[in-house]
Amino acid sequence: MGKEYSVQEALKLAIKAEKDSMDFYNRAASVAKNERAKKVLQMLASEEASHVKHFFDHYKGADFGDLQSFLQTPVDTKNPTYVKLEKAITEEMGEQKAMELALEEEKACISQYTQLAADVVDPMVKSIFERVIKETKGHYDLIEAEYAHLMGMVNDSDIDTFVRE
Repeated sequence: MGKEYSVQEALKLAIKAEKDSMDFYNRAASVAKNERAKKVLQMLASEEASHVKHFFDHYKGADFGDLQSFLQTPVDTKNPTYVKLEKAITEEMGEQKAMELALEEEKACISQYTQLAADVVDPMVKSIFERVIKETKGHYDLIEAEYAHLMGMVNDSDIDTFVRE
């Protein structure tokens, strides 16, 4: 059994994780050359910002200041996934590597939040983590589809075209 989280601790963790994800997607979008990939990354950054707002609305702590100021705080350049992204950018690995890193990050978040949800008793806290899990799975699926498109693989939309015509 892991640590029991209070509602406020859970919200604080969720706010930090969603901000880190927003920063990752904004940075990846800023260097994306493929317009479709850039739009997907920008959309994901926007969704992460809305997740931060949702959690922020319920957070009673003062650690982050006001929402707008927090969203504009500098990037956590020590975040391991962000560090990998910067390295990939330096090595000019492009959208493919950014999508691979995004898949890794979303998968790690799903795993982390699933474990946290399993360890909590408070139904409010559990629902916070379960919501993050659901949203993160949606992001994973979207990134996976875009990765398949970038790599020229058949994805769900191609199956509609090839199979159903």
